[in-house]
Amino acid sequence: MRLATWNVEWFDALFDDAGHPLADAAPSGRFGVTREEQLGAIAEVLRALDADAVLIIEAPDISRHRDGRAALARFASRAGIRACSALAGFPSETQQEILLLHDPAVLKAEHAPSRLGAPRFDGRWRIDLDLDGLPEPVTFSKPPLEAVLSGFGRSLRFIGVHAKSKAPYGAAGPADATRIAIENRRKQLAQCLWLRARVSAHLAEGESLVVAGDFNDGPGLDAYEALFGRSGVEVLMGAGEPGPLFDPHAAGLHPATTARFRSGPAGPGAGPGEGPAFGPVEALLDFILVSEDLRATGPRWRVWNPFEDEALAGDAGLAAALVAASDHFPVTLDL
Repeated sequence: MRLATWNVEWFDALFDDAGHPLADAAPSGRFGVTREEQLGAIAEVLRALDADAVLIIEAPDISRHRDGRAALARFASRAGIRACSALAGFPSETQQEILLLHDPAVLKAEHAPSRLGAPRFDGRWRIDLDLDGLPEPVTFSKPPLEAVLSGFGRSLRFIGVHAKSKAPYGAAGPADATRIAIENRRKQLAQCLWLRARVSAHLAEGESLVVAGDFNDGPGLDAYEALFGRSGVEVLMGAGEPGPLFDPHAAGLHPATTARFRSGPAGPGAGPGEGPAFGPVEALLDFILVSEDLRATGPRWRVWNPFEDEALAGDAGLAAALVAASDHFPVTLDL
């Protein structure tokens, strides 16, 4: 069984309102990459992953006029990707959805929202983060996808996550950037505490559990972490608590980076010369965390980063596709 997670940058911008791919020479959200080139690169990477289920972060929008599930399923089927059935959970408030592409011939995936340990992820949770005795409301703009995967001789619970970004977008100056960055980290940490409450409750029920996605955080990622003691990912892992989760990259056992950003992203529709080339900004943001019972089976993780994986670097076509497709690289887990 191969599971994967992948944040595909501006995937929504590659489809029209009817869900048809925009395979043309117009610029994509990737600087210097056309929509046709990005669509081709995404298809090539997904075929290479050959995953039984792949969590797509920043998946196409689901709204009154767009159906990201149909768009993604149509794209996968036309591209020859066997994981061509798309599962959605609660809708996002943004144009970035969390969808699970899976192979219906191999497994069954069902949306299974829970209230164990904490409110549903489309609701509101109150937590006293600053210890002033006044709990503050926390919400998800992109509610995590909760699924049960079955049909392969066992079942497991799968939670897909796109946590709050800590980037200080819209800052008016250095001081404002610091304020926004700290506020965003507090929100991101609160979301991870909410997730941990759910994780602990499911583990107490004896369930096998996988938590995957883009957490916009990682151990030692930035200086603000010292203000809060632990990163959001470390909170979610539950080190020192009953029922820890494990990912070797999060645990620091294998150095890796899953994202490679420009110093100033151009955004969707930017033309040639409207954004800088890649800057030296790399980070470990994407993880697949597993419960202890799954860890005991000897799973294998891989970060599909051609700048760090010699086998990928040796495949020029796939390496180029990985760079053209997104500013994140996929992570796979073989169970």
